[in-house]
Amino acid sequence: MRPVALLLPLTGERAALGLSMQRAAMLAETDARLLVALDTAGTAGGAATAAQAALKRGAAMILGPLTSWEASAAAQVVANRVPVIAFTNNPAAAANGAYVFGLTAQQVTTSVLGYARSRGVKSVVVVGDGSAWSNAASEAAVKAQGGVGLDVRAITVTAGGTLPAAGDPPDAVLIPGSGDALLAAARNLKDSGIQLLGTVQALDYRPSALAALDGAWIAAPDPKAFGEFAADFQGRNGGAPGAVAALAYDASKIASKLRDANQLNREGLLGSDGFACVTGAVRFRTDGSCARDLSILVASPDGYASVATSRGA
Repeated sequence: MRPVALLLPLTGERAALGLSMQRAAMLAETDARLLVALDTAGTAGGAATAAQAALKRGAAMILGPLTSWEASAAAQVVANRVPVIAFTNNPAAAANGAYVFGLTAQQVTTSVLGYARSRGVKSVVVVGDGSAWSNAASEAAVKAQGGVGLDVRAITVTAGGTLPAAGDPPDAVLIPGSGDALLAAARNLKDSGIQLLGTVQALDYRPSALAALDGAWIAAPDPKAFGEFAADFQGRNGGAPGAVAALAYDASKIASKLRDANQLNREGLLGSDGFACVTGAVRFRTDGSCARDLSILVASPDGYASVATSRGA
């Protein structure tokens, strides 16, 4: 039986994350002979070397690497001989033949905007902070406005900058980022009648944050499914896994399901109607992207409640 290769940074600056991802993947595939971990050291060169090693071992599929530069390097070496399910959320990695499995800004942005429109929102201002995630979310929002039926305007406010005039008050404000800037905006919008929208980056379980975000609509994976995965991970390994570790678990589970069906190949990956995942059910596309189901959460002082599901973002 051909193995699956798991390309992760097991040494270097991201070694702790790589080890957590390896442990998560082993929750879904416990036979080490069928899931072979190879170290990328977090570099493009290391990823290329690991990909070569995977092919020499006869891997039927490659899970990883983590970053876009590693994924591009690995995919170039593989040259479409086997599928590469990369954990990056950078769509550019698909250009070299990898499947972009990470949760993308486009997925969460279109999901929350679609829900907002279904609830009567017609105009949205996106307030970005200049980060790569925020820029990608702002671009996705502007591109999606015609299809969703919204009037979208994007503005950028960097640290220490002044918020530009937004014109007429919008129905909603989307803040793709996280942290103090998001919470400050949430407090400023209280009692304004303007709906706060957020992406997965907004999730914050501190009591003070939950109080500030009360009523916000956020697109993210189902927290119940993640909680069940986290409990399994903690029971087996101790400690709490991050969201990126869940991607490794999901990818390993997909590979295991395809092996059981004797379809551990590109045809099996693309031919499926979808795979149930902790990070949201996914369906792979021929262009290297994947459609992902996401939950729409409403924040409250008690946590986050799922009120709807966005299909195939």
